[in-house]
Amino acid sequence: MRKGYSGFVLVGLLWVVALSVPELAGAAAKDSANSIVITFKDGHQQAFPLADVARIEFKPLSAAAPAAKKPGSEAEAPGRRRFVGKWTVGDGKGHTYTFTFEENGKATNTVGSGGHGTWSYVDGEARAVWDDGWHDAIRKVGSKYRKYAYAPGVSFNDAPDHVADAERMNPEPI
Repeated sequence: MRKGYSGFVLVGLLWVVALSVPELAGAAAKDSANSIVITFKDGHQQAFPLADVARIEFKPLSAAAPAAKKPGSEAEAPGRRRFVGKWTVGDGKGHTYTFTFEENGKATNTVGSGGHGTWSYVDGEARAVWDDGWHDAIRKVGSKYRKYAYAPGVSFNDAPDHVADAERMNPEPI
């Protein structure tokens, strides 16, 4: 009798679970309609309720893990590497000069008797800081590049001293 009673209880529990599965599936469907699901490279997924999300940020490819960023790779192409090399730039007064941006961050120019400085890749643009205090940014505007020159003591967020065309002289980085 005792075995029969246990079997009856087990069948009853299975019946209750079976009836509640559609309700659980419906609740999961409701929750997934108001959530974001992230699928990771290893295939596992994680859902976050949208009510808990304040902001979603994506790091640029240049900030990717070193294993994903190899010189000359497609993953790096849209970033920093496109600025490495020689550039012909204007001064806004009809003169042209050459800027050279090296992979190691060194920069040179042919303004006057030539200048030295450093350059970095910030927010999708090349920013050069010269030893004489001037600093320039090369930015892509539409399908062309433009050079924005800033006088000493002025930040990259201020109005530039002048704006002129910039053109990469070599199709591949040096």
